[in-house]
Amino acid sequence: MTWSLIARDTDGSIGLIVASKFFACGAIVPYVGARVAVASQAFCNPVWGTEGRRRLAEGGHAAPLMTEFVGRDAGEAHRQAHMMDSFGDFAAHTGADCVDWAGHLILDDHSVAGNMLAGLQVLEATSKAYIAGRDLPFPDRLIGAMQAGEAAGGDKRGRQAAALVIHRKEEHPWLDLRADDDADPLAELDRLWDVAQERYVHFAKGLPTAAAFSGTPSRSGIDNSIAAAQALRVKQGRASRSRAVEE
Repeated sequence: MTWSLIARDTDGSIGLIVASKFFACGAIVPYVGARVAVASQAFCNPVWGTEGRRRLAEGGHAAPLMTEFVGRDAGEAHRQAHMMDSFGDFAAHTGADCVDWAGHLILDDHSVAGNMLAGLQVLEATSKAYIAGRDLPFPDRLIGAMQAGEAAGGDKRGRQAAALVIHRKEEHPWLDLRADDDADPLAELDRLWDVAQERYVHFAKGLPTAAAFSGTPSRSGIDNSIAAAQALRVKQGRASRSRAVEE
C-alpha cells in the first residue's frame, strides 16, 4: 500500500504527506518531529516510526539507523520506510517482499517511497512536481506533488486515505490534516488546507513554542489577521469551502 513524500522547506519546516488505498493511513505512516521525519509503510512497523523519530531527534544519523532497523526486524522483507535526520540526510529501505511495484527515490531535499504502485513513474512524477513547485507555499507544494503522482497511476488498487503533517521547528505540528476514508483523499486534503487558511493558520501564529511558553495569549492580532484574509477572499471572489454551518 501507499506512497509518501518527506521534505524540508527552505524555512526549516518539515513535511510528510502520504496517500493510499488503505483506511486511515495517516494514523500509522507519518512520524514527524521538530527536525526529523519517518514514514513507515507497506507491512508497517510503527516502532520504526516512534523509535526512529526519537533517536533521530537525539542526533542519530538516518543511514546507520535504517541499517540497524533492517537488521533487527525479522519482518524487514515486508517493510518499507524512509526517513530524514536532523542533518537533512535521508535513508530508505524497500523490503524484497513488498508488493510490486515498490521502491524509493532519494534527492537532496526530499525522499519519496511507495509500494503497490502503478510503477516507478508514480515516484518520479511526485518528485518532479515537488521540485517544480518550489515557488508554492509548502502545503500546496506537497499536495500538488502527490496529485502529480496520482495522475501518473498512484496506488494501483485505487484511493481511500491521505494525510499531511508539517512541523515548524517544534515538537507539536503546525498543520496536521487527514482524510481517512474518501473517494478522492488528496482533493479532500486540498479542501482542508483551503479551509485551514480561513482561521486556523491565523490562530496558529499565536501558539506557544518551546522558546515562548505563553505564545501570544491575545485575540486582537489573530482576529485582525482572520479579517484581512476574509477580505482578500471576498475580493478574489473565492467562496469558503468549509462544510461547517455558520451560526
